[in-house]
Amino acid sequence: MAVELEWLVDEPSQANPVMVVALEGLFDAADAATTAAHLMQEGAHSVAPLARINPEGFFNFQDHRPEIRFNDEGRRVIDWPLTEVSAVERLGAKHPLVVVKGVEPHLRWRTFARYLVEVAETCRAGLVVTLGAMVGLAPHTRPLGVVGSSTNADLARMFGLGRPTYEGPTGLVGALHDALDEARIPVISLRVSVPHYVPGPPNPEATRSLLKRFELITGIITDHDELDEAASAWRDRVDAAVADDDDLKGYVAQLERQIDEADDLLPSGDDLATQFEAFLRDPWK
Repeated sequence: MAVELEWLVDEPSQANPVMVVALEGLFDAADAATTAAHLMQEGAHSVAPLARINPEGFFNFQDHRPEIRFNDEGRRVIDWPLTEVSAVERLGAKHPLVVVKGVEPHLRWRTFARYLVEVAETCRAGLVVTLGAMVGLAPHTRPLGVVGSSTNADLARMFGLGRPTYEGPTGLVGALHDALDEARIPVISLRVSVPHYVPGPPNPEATRSLLKRFELITGIITDHDELDEAASAWRDRVDAAVADDDDLKGYVAQLERQIDEADDLLPSGDDLATQFEAFLRDPWK
């Protein structure tokens, strides 16, 4: 039987990394979260494979079919929905990254979550951050809000995060947070709200918002400003579509009023950076 969690290195060499998890599926509206994780790797100084999770025991391949393609040598290959773990070094970053990308599995969520906990423990991650995106009541005309939450009271207080209040059906991310809490590994959820009237990918505005909030908390440069032009073009396209629908135009104006009347209680970037460094000096306390 194939090893489900396969390590590709003898021992991870990074010191006190931040582990980022983004999975395709329900928690990845408009592909915003997985695109954010991809861009963290794309703009990195170095990316090295660390581990992968074999998909055989976790997927119903009739629901998520593997894809066949021709490689550069003209040979037919099958791409299976692997979960890949990479060591990522970004120039100027005070902390390295461990980036986990893949597809939300269909089966054995508790086992899958335990494997990701093992990755965090083996890499000695000082913090785990899950990136997500959900459709919600967000107007496209405003910066798309990112909800940050943690069950860790110290983290929530230091970084201006909320405490989870949701009750109801959950996904792999919910199971993962529970497993990380049991293992006493600090974890934060960052979830961007995608306008429900334009839920399809790509959404560079949503991806930019996630990267910006991640950078604000961790101080790790994400180059989110490189998405400014694409985000502006996306907003212009949606503006043009909304302009032709009076009912939708009125609805967007209502959403704008709700956002404009909300309080922004985020701490300053300097305060967050100082608190983050202090936290990571002793993340396993």
